Amino acid sequence: MKYSQIMHATMIFTGILGGIALVGAWIAGGSGTFLGFSASLLYTNALNLQIVAISAGICTLVRRQMEKENPGSFF
Repeated sequence: MKYSQIMHATMIFTGILGGIALVGAWIAGGSGTFLGFSASLLYTNALNLQIVAISAGICTLVRRQMEKENPGSFF
């Protein structure tokens, strides 16, 4: 499996988790909780997970370009 495929899967997985955290924060509201987590914690988690997803997406684009230029090389 190519490194770019692993990063692409990471991007999708963390993006979905970030979306779930954001929806959970909206359900929790201003003063409630969702699955035992406060809304502020869920907002923070959603932000961090989306940042990881965006950086994994950028890494995927860079790695795919590197794999096109050097097809047999891992690094």
